[in-house]
Amino acid sequence: MRQPPAFLMLSTLAGLALLAGCSSPRPYASPVWQPQGGACSAGPAQTVVGQQATASVMEQARQRSGALMARILRPGQAVTKEFDAERLNLEVDAQGRIVAVRCG
Repeated sequence: MRQPPAFLMLSTLAGLALLAGCSSPRPYASPVWQPQGGACSAGPAQTVVGQQATASVMEQARQRSGALMARILRPGQAVTKEFDAERLNLEVDAQGRIVAVRCG
């Protein structure tokens, strides 16, 4: 049975759209790259490890990671355990210094 031309056109466009989303990697090393916010990638935000967890440092890390949101996790603090691919977590020590950066 032959498919209608509209179905074939939509199928082709959907396939091309999926391929286009996977075709170009994010240029993490480029200083002019500005993440739009979305899926978190902790690698580019690792530069803040060792710094004091100020609002400006947290925002810098969030932007570098591409995350929509960020939070600071203090020692012994109760936190939700659900994974959120759009959230950056900055773990700090008792003095407020960032010791780990991860997504979730």
